[in-house]
Amino acid sequence: MSIIKSDPLLTVEKLSYTYSDGRVALRDISFTLEKGERLGIVGPNGAGKSTLLLHLNGSILCPPDTYSIRGVVVGKRNRNLARETVGLMFQQPDDMLFNLTVCDDVAFGPRRQVISREELKDRVQGAIHAVGLEGFEERPPFHLSLGEKKRAALATLLAMRPEVLALDEPFNSLDPAGKREMIALLAKLPQAMIVVSHDLEAVLHLCGRVLILNNGNIIADGPPYSLFADTTLLESCRLV
Repeated sequence: MSIIKSDPLLTVEKLSYTYSDGRVALRDISFTLEKGERLGIVGPNGAGKSTLLLHLNGSILCPPDTYSIRGVVVGKRNRNLARETVGLMFQQPDDMLFNLTVCDDVAFGPRRQVISREELKDRVQGAIHAVGLEGFEERPPFHLSLGEKKRAALATLLAMRPEVLALDEPFNSLDPAGKREMIALLAKLPQAMIVVSHDLEAVLHLCGRVLILNNGNIIADGPPYSLFADTTLLESCRLV
């Protein structure tokens, strides 16, 4: 009996992008992401990592026929499919927190969807519980520590219920305890993840697969244990 395989959750095929100043950011990027998969993306500064996340979230529109979600090609007319499927967390949580309270920030996105008050309440409470910020609902975000801000920013994504979390440097500037807490938090979440980070140790603990980007190209794609053991590869990409 033949087995029918479903389409990958995300498929990127020969995606290229050039900035307005002529600098090439991405060169023929191709990969897939399966449901529930945790994919790490590492590389030196300027490798194209953050630019790639912006494409996956629909913040930058992909060229025709280069990006699909469950087999549906994403284009100008259905751009919201990318925004609804892929929740993007920026490097700086202050870029995502702008309301007077944590609760208002977490509720901001769902309030713009057609849902009942009961569902809105459930989403907000569930997201705050998932990131361990119970009791912080009425706190002003600018009074939080960096680790707490990152968790609040993550909660704003979880309240929108995306299938994929695209996380840009989620461990950046955290102290060792804060980094361990963030890794443990993310490991418990059921969503597929794309984790961009310079922290190879954190990626090793969290992700089962890694892409190494350099100069807009995918240099390697494989298990983190084998790739991170290749000192020559890491040195060539300025990762050690």
